[in-house]
Amino acid sequence: MTLPALSTPRLKLRQLTEADREAVVKVFSDPSMSRFFAADFSDPAAASAMVDRRLAYRGPAGQGHWVIERDGEVVGVAHLRPSGELPAGVAELGYYVASAHAGQGLATEAAQAVLDHGLHALGLPAVWALVHERNAASRRVAARLGFLDVGSGIHYGDLHRVLVALAPAHGRAHHVELWVPDLAAAERSWGWLLGELGWHEFQRWPAGVSWRRGGTYVVVEQSPALTAAEHERTRPGLNHLALQVATRSQVDDLSSRAADHGWHPLFADRYPHAGGEHHYAAYLENDAGFEVELVAADGSGAAQAN
Repeated sequence: MTLPALSTPRLKLRQLTEADREAVVKVFSDPSMSRFFAADFSDPAAASAMVDRRLAYRGPAGQGHWVIERDGEVVGVAHLRPSGELPAGVAELGYYVASAHAGQGLATEAAQAVLDHGLHALGLPAVWALVHERNAASRRVAARLGFLDVGSGIHYGDLHRVLVALAPAHGRAHHVELWVPDLAAAERSWGWLLGELGWHEFQRWPAGVSWRRGGTYVVVEQSPALTAAEHERTRPGLNHLALQVATRSQVDDLSSRAADHGWHPLFADRYPHAGGEHHYAAYLENDAGFEVELVAADGSGAAQAN
């Protein structure tokens, strides 16, 4: 698994490798670096074992462990990985900068880069952090990054603040409007599918209906201004909508039941990897020619065009 390199005005963050072992052990050699850990990483053996655990990490694409470099020197480490302490494996951020470089804003700079990567590049709905109750400096970093304090609990063997940063609304899709030739047929196909994915009816008027999930809604409307009786996805304009589904088994389930609700499969001979070997998805088309892609959140990379 390869992590992307991240950069800030003063720092470079790159994937941790075996060649970084000595430098990371040196970062943690100051006993003050371990004052909020259950283990004493000033012991080279303990620090080296910690590096082993980080190198052995296998998890979702785009998550993992970085070293933090300034002018070619390793000054810290950072991670974004499924939490072993919080429910459902939510993404947890961690950041550590050597004591010799403290007080220069480097931890904030590095953590901001990883946080932006998680929320924007990976599209995570939230990133969590667990900060020791007495670690005032790290809590100030989290506050500067916009983390919200939602409580406390015993984690990693001691009392920690539970913090969360939510994906910002800025730049996200507000709504999508589809003009359809047959409103009743659109309700049968779109209404069923969106309902199965947790959307709820939002608005209704004589020529249309919408469904909403969070801050985004989808509209289908039978407009008198239509210039064709069906949608042609290969012409300029909308090709398809892609919607996330929590698991691969749910993609399979929805795909198997879709035919009873006005959908038929596309690229069935390549299911479930029509979008690429690392992309698990179902491609469906309804009678009006609209395509939807159901993407498994637990097994999706970038899709190929279809």
